[in-house]
Formats: sequence, structure tokens, C-alpha cells
Amino acid sequence: MVRFPAVLACLAVLTVSASAQPTGDVERGRSIADRLCAECHAINVGEPSPRLESPAFDKIAATPGMTELAIKVWLQTPHPTMPNLMLPTDDREDVAAYIASLKK
Repeated sequence: MVRFPAVLACLAVLTVSASAQPTGDVERGRSIADRLCAECHAINVGEPSPRLESPAFDKIAATPGMTELAIKVWLQTPHPTMPNLMLPTDDREDVAAYIASLKK
């Protein structure tokens, strides 16, 4: 007899494990960030952003509760101080994977 709580626990572990894996290509995301984001944001760990009002990517990654999914949503949301970049889905996933990879 399979117990329902045991099944739920297994599904929870599988879900957490799957969500911990980046869905995008980290190296490609870094390349895209270097080309499109580095003019304003620090894209490498420990560097200051060229524009003080633009958060460094490692600081974004370190925000409590920040996940790769949250970064994807953030990349799709217009920000008053940011140009309206319309990244294709694959590029957005790759940049989000790169930013998430900077989390300590």
C-alpha cells in the first residue's frame, strides 16, 4: 500500500531538484549579457555596474527568494529605468540561467 504523504514527499523532492537545474545555457547567457546588458549592468561577480542605478547581476542573483523563474519574469517586466528589451524566449532563458548561476 502506497501512502499518499510519501508520494507527495517524493514529488516535492523531484520538483525541487528539477527547479534547481538551470533551464537555459549559462555560457550563452553570459555572452548575450555581455553584448546587451554590460553597458549598464555589471555582469561579472564583484564588479561595479557602469551605471550606479543599474544593479549588478550578482546582486540580483543574491536577492532573497530570487530564482531563475523570478529572473525570467523580471526580464519580461518593463522597468522605468531600463530600455524595453524584447528578448526571444531562448535568449531570456539563457540570460536568466546565467544570472541565477551567480548566486552564491
